[in-house]
Amino acid sequence: MANDSLTSVHRALEVLRALGSGPLGVQAVAEALDAEKTQISRTLKVLLEEGFAERDPKSLEYRLGWRLYALAGAAGDSRLRQDAPRALRALVQELGEAAYLTVREGDAALTVLSEQAGRSVQAREWVGRGTPLSCTSSGRALLFGLADDEVAALLRLRPGRLPGTRHAPLTIAAVLKRLRQERAAGHVVAAEEHEIGLTAVAAPVLDFRGAPLAAVNVSVPTYRLTPEVLERIVEAVTATAAELSAGARP
Repeated sequence: MANDSLTSVHRALEVLRALGSGPLGVQAVAEALDAEKTQISRTLKVLLEEGFAERDPKSLEYRLGWRLYALAGAAGDSRLRQDAPRALRALVQELGEAAYLTVREGDAALTVLSEQAGRSVQAREWVGRGTPLSCTSSGRALLFGLADDEVAALLRLRPGRLPGTRHAPLTIAAVLKRLRQERAAGHVVAAEEHEIGLTAVAAPVLDFRGAPLAAVNVSVPTYRLTPEVLERIVEAVTATAAELSAGARP
């Protein structure tokens, strides 16, 4: 009985791997795994009942189900919480500037983790504070995975004009224009947009679907920035975000 159970588990895992290549019918899965069609059909039925597989009512093909994606997302969150403190410490050691991890909470960017540098002048402590999405580097990096109409709907949640200094995009159209350029670049530089005297660089941490799970950002007093320093910060921030993205993927 134990061996039969293990065989069923192995078969279910093999079926899930097969479905990972795209929607497949029962016969196609059976051929891919060199297994009996009746066995595969029974396995798919169980996976369907448990939410690990879905069936298209027209094509009758199976694909990976919502519960598997939920588990993958939870695994990514767990790995990020585990890996982020070490990654931020390494970033601070490399740059000598404060580094942060931020997530989106509704229409705000919420800083959940920070690592401070041993400088006498540095960015203020942001942990636990919500900041606007439109005029902060981390906020716009967290918008990378949203369509323009979704971004516009989020920004309309706050009444009145958009927040920020004269350097910030102050209309939804201006935010969307910046976002198109920043998505292509893979990072955001917000120079004195939220606070005069402070420049921040951010890049998104992507989940297994390629959507922003969080953002890594480094904030620097503007007077310390030169083109060379800014380039170094951009490279380090994007590299750290890419490292955390790789770790967040199951």
